[in-house]
Amino acid sequence: MKICVDRTKCTGLGICESLAPDIFEIDDAGGLLLLSEDADASVIDDVRAAVEGCPTEALTLVED
Repeated sequence: MKICVDRTKCTGLGICESLAPDIFEIDDAGGLLLLSEDADASVIDDVRAAVEGCPTEALTLVED
């Protein structure tokens, strides 16, 4: 699955980073960095939790 970020909605709160630290990181300026655009089986549950937990609905998962 591919991870998509709507950067116009992302406010850099870091909830995604706390739920899926292998995929998301908030930089020093408060911007979201995707460490990987793909969510494989080893991280998919964490990524789904991050997508569901995003208060601004900036994250989505798209089937490859």
